[in-house]
Amino acid sequence: FEIGNLLVIAFVSYFGAKLHRPKIIAVGCVLMSLGTFLMAMPHFINGRYKIETSIRSSMNSTANLSPCPIISSESSKPGDRTSMLPSTGCVQESSISMWIYVLLGNILRGIGETPVQPLGISYIDDYAQSENAALYIGCVQTIAVIGPAFGFLLGSLCAKLYVDIGYVDMETVTITPQDARWVGAWWLGYLIAGAITLMSAVPFWFLPKSLPVPLVKHDSSCSPDQTRFIKDSPAMNHKIRPEEPANLHLMLKEFVPTLKNLLGNPVYIIYLCVTIIQFNSLIGMVTYKPKYIEQHYGQSASKANLLMGMINIPAVALGMFSGGVIMKKYKLDVLGAAKFAFGTSLLGYFLSLFFLAMGCENTKVAGITVSYTGMDNRSYQELSLFSDCNSGCMCSRKEWDPVCGENGVTYVSPCLAGCTSSIGLGRNMVRHIL
Repeated sequence: FEIGNLLVIAFVSYFGAKLHRPKIIAVGCVLMSLGTFLMAMPHFINGRYKIETSIRSSMNSTANLSPCPIISSESSKPGDRTSMLPSTGCVQESSISMWIYVLLGNILRGIGETPVQPLGISYIDDYAQSENAALYIGCVQTIAVIGPAFGFLLGSLCAKLYVDIGYVDMETVTITPQDARWVGAWWLGYLIAGAITLMSAVPFWFLPKSLPVPLVKHDSSCSPDQTRFIKDSPAMNHKIRPEEPANLHLMLKEFVPTLKNLLGNPVYIIYLCVTIIQFNSLIGMVTYKPKYIEQHYGQSASKANLLMGMINIPAVALGMFSGGVIMKKYKLDVLGAAKFAFGTSLLGYFLSLFFLAMGCENTKVAGITVSYTGMDNRSYQELSLFSDCNSGCMCSRKEWDPVCGENGVTYVSPCLAGCTSSIGLGRNMVRHIL
């Protein structure tokens, strides 16, 4: 996404300011929708998802799914444990690199998103009253954060749905969203988001190139730059205005000098560095916090996404909106806004230190975190997966098919739990020790 954004951001921001900005944003929305649809293509190209399981039987009957086969004394050597079982690894790797579709889709989305922020904010700043510009821009930033909140909620809903929903009989699915092998309907969210993005291009297409300038901006005692919330650099001898006719030759001629003046502005460079640091922390939180909640607190992927969407993102959106309201009420200038941002950021980083004091105990997994007697293990050893209750079952330590016992302990596989029979079908299957 960021790669596509960086490829065109300088050109779109500079040349797009002179062209029809709303229509450029509309074209960007169309590109974003195409990229989103492209990212969902691997689901329709690949085959159906196959659940890996350590329970393998040549018969369809569920009355005798014993993971502990009857063995002779000649083949009961510890070294023969894995040789008696079929391999559960990948039979054949995919010959098509599906990640290319995701990469190209993300690049298209990044290119399509490029004109939204620079051209949209400049469009607001050009035709809004100076005291209202900060509030309007704050609303835009707030909506930009509310979008991911709905995305997390949508992702939580789709993660609860099986990946091949509509293609397979759900009664035959033997796992639940809490299972590590569960794959949700990840592609469905992309289709919904792509359709919404495509529809959002319609109103932008019909917006005019310019809007009536407020009367306060016609004040003869103030220059046009003084009535703007976002000031222009004093080093720019000539700034191309949207009302002026397009002159491609002049725009190309002044592109490099304008870029040099911009990069030579110390205030801009400092602001750029601050923004990079802030976005690094934000992206790190959005990317890894759901995984942290899922792994550390034992929650499903859908529950982790739901918590992210309902708690974290709305708080950020509320902060952005409140910042715009405070700047409008107290009429803060650039220096006042910088002091306000510094104080609130410092307080936020200080409060984030409390995350270090939060945590949960390890999940009770027999042979890994606790022994089969329920005592905590201090160190992990592969042979600790085996105990007296499963030593004769010829279980493999390389298989992962977790089951939950009545004692609240998770076992790596039914075989290691000592299960010898099962009743029920699908996710309602219950295994027993005889």
